[in-house]
Amino acid sequence: MRSAQPKIDHAHALRSDFFAGDPVAVARALIGAVLVRVLKDGVILAARIVETEGYDCPRDPSCHVIARLPGAAGAMGGEPGRVYFHFAYRQPLLNVVCRPTGIQASILIRAVQPLLGEERMRELRPVRRSLDLSNGPAKLVTALGLTGELGGQPIDSPSFYIVPGQTQPDSAVEITSRVGLRRGADLPWRFLMRGNPWVSPGTPSAGTTEAGLNGL
Repeated sequence: MRSAQPKIDHAHALRSDFFAGDPVAVARALIGAVLVRVLKDGVILAARIVETEGYDCPRDPSCHVIARLPGAAGAMGGEPGRVYFHFAYRQPLLNVVCRPTGIQASILIRAVQPLLGEERMRELRPVRRSLDLSNGPAKLVTALGLTGELGGQPIDSPSFYIVPGQTQPDSAVEITSRVGLRRGADLPWRFLMRGNPWVSPGTPSAGTTEAGLNGL
């Protein structure tokens, strides 16, 4: 039986209060949710979130670095539910601010599975294999046509928003340490949809956790 397609109209967009809590819990809850991008010519792109990471500066040793990356400084600690892009190797990566204003916390969306508008995504990011369209945090930014003007905007804006998807049980979600970190490397704050081919090829900083032994 095919799973029901999510309702992607703006009326169902997640609002800012969804992001006001613990970013680790938010990152887990977003697995299976759907990113929706409405391009300037009216074309709608939609993709299922299959990989996320949480960053929570009050208890996260990596945050003294993360919060100072280009694009993150001044954005983390802002209003919850705001979009920002931080740059790694000059590539923009998609984040959403979490927790109340004044507390530095966010989630990073690392990979998505195309659902609608794949042909247009291929125009934005020409690739040979569909899997390479959006199986990484920089790739998805290009494939979805995400631009700097979205930075600082609420995640429920008419041109870019997230709608709930099919709820994923714990058995369908792997948990690992995050990718590419030296500090906070052992924190199990990366979530991915088990067995989904669009998950990024990134290697966990400290291997898989007990909850995700059948990992990457």
